[in-house]
Amino acid sequence: MTTSTLVKPPVAGVRERVPFTLPGVPSALIGLLLSLGSLGGIALGVLTYQFWLIVVSAVLLVLVLTLSRGLIMVSPGEARVLQFLGRYSGTLRQDGLSWVNPFTERTAVSTRIRNHESAVLKVNDAEGNPIEIAAVVVWQVEDTAKAVFDVDNFVGFVGIQTETAVRHIATSYPYDNHGETGLSLRENADEITEKLSAEISARITSAGVHVIESRITHLAYAPEIAHAMLQRQQASAMVAARQRIVEGAVGMVELALDRLAEHNVVELDEERKAAMVSNLLVVLCGDRATQPVVNAGSLYH
Repeated sequence: MTTSTLVKPPVAGVRERVPFTLPGVPSALIGLLLSLGSLGGIALGVLTYQFWLIVVSAVLLVLVLTLSRGLIMVSPGEARVLQFLGRYSGTLRQDGLSWVNPFTERTAVSTRIRNHESAVLKVNDAEGNPIEIAAVVVWQVEDTAKAVFDVDNFVGFVGIQTETAVRHIATSYPYDNHGETGLSLRENADEITEKLSAEISARITSAGVHVIESRITHLAYAPEIAHAMLQRQQASAMVAARQRIVEGAVGMVELALDRLAEHNVVELDEERKAAMVSNLLVVLCGDRATQPVVNAGSLYH
């Protein structure tokens, strides 16, 4: 079952676009000159008792001050989502000073790379064993309009959906496959990480968020079964080691018999070959050092 069949994000109604802007520095200089001119006109009108000049200069000054509200400064790694009368006007990503519609509402959105580390979750794996698992996700806001308008709180949304994806992945695979075919959480970390990243991406794409990387940071059996599972792993490792030892011992015994026969060192009947094989296997497969016994008589006594 693929991730696309598990998660179907809703179709976004709003997508990010560039708003109408003007260069900020020239706009600020023009506004400063007009403000000084308006103040000069008011002063001149007062000195010359020209009421119309005072009114015109005051109206111009109010207009300049109102338009100056459109000056906005954006720092690197930030964006401003603009709204005019409740409608989305665009997202300003260009850093520096710019001029936008002075009557717009501006919502600051960080576009920096962020980390989210999930809490240690206690879940059951595919075999029903309780395990503890945690993951870290590196993400970044890709579409600010979707992040602001399509979800209530995109930071909290990322956190909840990350934990949901981690739980789903943990319950879909066993902790250890114990030598059987198939993926497991412990032995196939790279494959599981790819699946985790794909599922998290599918879950949070509706928030306009891009997943850069995700990694499992904690994976262990739950404390109540950790000791039993440790004994099981030790037993499996011991069996595998003994199997390798027996395979190597059989090969060495076979090589010894072939070399003796090849160089005509000694002729052994089947009974003596069996005794030799038994003795060599005891020496090679034993977990303790053996004490050799020297035969001072003949081969058969």
